[in-house]
Amino acid sequence: QVHVVESGGGWVQPGGSLRLSCVVSGLDISAYTMGWYRQAPGKVREFVATARRNGDIMYHSSVEGRFTISRDNERNTAYLQRNSLKPEDTDNYYCTPDMVNWGQGSQVTVAS
Repeated sequence: QVHVVESGGGWVQPGGSLRLSCVVSGLDISAYTMGWYRQAPGKVREFVATARRNGDIMYHSSVEGRFTISRDNERNTAYLQRNSLKPEDTDNYYCTPDMVNWGQGSQVTVAS
């Protein structure tokens, strides 16, 4: 059974930084594309960033230059470093290795 657990969310002031972590068990992430997505209440879940197993990385245009996705296959963990946070970055952030298994999300609130 696959488990995905995100952590590292919280409240931060505009311009601040937070790093999210995503620990996966029951699956070897080295064979998968790790992805981060976000979702606001009542809205569709949207793509933030992906890190393919070959090292290719993609970002949504709204976060490029501010967010950095990384992965540690030895620890079966993915990360999302988020800098220069804006109020519109407030969302629940989700991680997935395969678009099938998802964590419970990590809430991020950016406000003064």
